[in-house]
Amino acid sequence: MQAFVIKIFLFLGFMGAVFCPSITWSQSVPTDRLVDVADSLYRVGNWADASRYYESMMVAGQSVSDPMLLKMARTYEQQGDVAKVLYFLQVYFKRHPDEAVLRKINDFARANNLTGYETGDLNYFYLFYRQYGVYLLLVMLLLGVYVFSVLLIKSMRNEPTSPQLKTLILVYFVVLLIFVNLPEGYEAGITNTAQVFLRAEPSAAAAVEATLGRGNKVNIVGSTDVWWRVFWNNKLYYIRKDTIWII
Repeated sequence: MQAFVIKIFLFLGFMGAVFCPSITWSQSVPTDRLVDVADSLYRVGNWADASRYYESMMVAGQSVSDPMLLKMARTYEQQGDVAKVLYFLQVYFKRHPDEAVLRKINDFARANNLTGYETGDLNYFYLFYRQYGVYLLLVMLLLGVYVFSVLLIKSMRNEPTSPQLKTLILVYFVVLLIFVNLPEGYEAGITNTAQVFLRAEPSAAAAVEATLGRGNKVNIVGSTDVWWRVFWNNKLYYIRKDTIWII
């Protein structure tokens, strides 16, 4: 009887390995080897299993390298998952702002009739800020030190300062304050369900002003409870937090 039971368990284990290989592999592969297994599957073109292993690694809390982000985008491109392709390309762009990557994202989104990826003034300002912001800030701070030194010397010598110069200095320091407090990057998200309702108010009972499909991008300007306040198509709306991936 015991031998019969053992045979049944062996048979079930064999059937599970044959018909559910991804589940068996994910349970048997140690966390620190998930990347190696995913890369191996990627090299042979097993896109579905490779993407599952890459995402399992992310869930396990392992850091995601830049090449891995591009590989994940490729695996989902091969599977036809446009939304996830754009998501991983956007995460890569956030780390490494580059005009070529921005244009690729825009072209890919436009080919799939998705909105929010246009290469407008905001995107180019963000690109410029991320690439040269540190140098501009350094120049402005040095200029501020110079201006302050000039004012200090004038004050010590009891020399008058013209109203025009005072106004110019005030404007400069206001601009410097704004620049210093600019966020490292504005928050944005990509819709992850087939129907995402944009509402006028943060309530499920509020009127639906518009509907977005999966893969569209929205800019986030605030939050209220389970709702994001987003800017899309030059208007402000509210959408549920669980309907977008934060970039």
